[in-house]
Amino acid sequence: MGRQTKGIELKWLLQGMFFGSIGNSFVWPLTTIYMHQQLHESLTVSGIVLLFYSGANVVGSYISGLLFDKRNPRHLMLAGVSLATVVIATMIFFNDWPIYAILLTAIGFFNGWIITMVNSFGTKLRMDGRYVFNMLYFANNLGMVIGTTIVGPLYQYAHGNISPLFSITTVLYVLFTLVVFLFFHEDPHPQPVDEARFKSDEPAVTKIPRANLWISWIFFITLCIVWTMYEQWSSNLSVFMTSQGISMTKYSLLWTINGILVVLMQLILTWLNRFYNNPYAQVYVGIFTVGLSFVLLLFATNYLWFVIAMVILTIGEATAFPTMPAIVNTLSPVEVKGKYQGILNAFSSLGKAFGPLFGGVVIGAASYHVLFVICAASIFIMEIIVVLVVWLQKPHTVKY
Repeated sequence: MGRQTKGIELKWLLQGMFFGSIGNSFVWPLTTIYMHQQLHESLTVSGIVLLFYSGANVVGSYISGLLFDKRNPRHLMLAGVSLATVVIATMIFFNDWPIYAILLTAIGFFNGWIITMVNSFGTKLRMDGRYVFNMLYFANNLGMVIGTTIVGPLYQYAHGNISPLFSITTVLYVLFTLVVFLFFHEDPHPQPVDEARFKSDEPAVTKIPRANLWISWIFFITLCIVWTMYEQWSSNLSVFMTSQGISMTKYSLLWTINGILVVLMQLILTWLNRFYNNPYAQVYVGIFTVGLSFVLLLFATNYLWFVIAMVILTIGEATAFPTMPAIVNTLSPVEVKGKYQGILNAFSSLGKAFGPLFGGVVIGAASYHVLFVICAASIFIMEIIVVLVVWLQKPHTVKY
């Protein structure tokens, strides 16, 4: 009976995240080039479509987080993955303008839904939260490395025809759906808890200690701002590098380095966490090193500088990004763990949505170097605020 109450095992969460991550990396990286070259839409229109995609991601994250705490999580997860599979399969046959943009927005919604569900399931596992979120981040990035490495050659081989890629993505999502159907199980004794949860939903929210809310919300805002700046690497930096005579192939290689380093960093951090237990210190180091990567870009005159900056960025990303949801998990009462994971993912998605647009506006009004200064300064300011808030509020927090 003890084994059954476990509900779901980490390996199945990781497997689902892995399949979904490969599938996603077959979809979003090609949007701009596909819309511009094959659908003959402007870069501005492509940017607006990606904004809708990310906006839908925010909505999906928030709604699924709220529902996770109040409905059957297995049914919600199964519905999300199944509907995402249907939408992706539809895109095999219908990928012209404007249906492509409409269906891509739907995928954004379901991706936000699914990622929040997976993270929320992770909060139910009876093991160290940092280990769980580090491994989820590991699985996500491993899938991303594999997907982004092969999607370019596949797209080239298909001569710009995106249908074969959506066919592969559909197969991956079918496998994801099977994993959910077969192995995502709820605890066999949740009903009495759920009934009490319905009756005392509002009091459960108001009982969260103010210190917990302060730290959680400063993390949400920080993630939004840091992701806004981080997105410059995956959007506007490609133009900056090519303007300096560096090829797109070398720019793409930076992301291969990023993916490999994220995977290695998760293994190292998982090992270090057994001897050193200070998650807040990991957040401080992570935010600082992401900011430092933009300082290095100010001095980048050759490809080696970009490689060093990417290594620094990746150390920060791998250290801070999985640790913040783990801390929020420990600060959230059981009744609202899904809700706060949903808010966290929504704020992250918001930063990803506005990042390219923000960078484009700054570059248009000033220059790339001004953008890098703003990015570094914004991240360092948030670092100071996070340190101060945690220093003041941490002694008053309650862990759940």
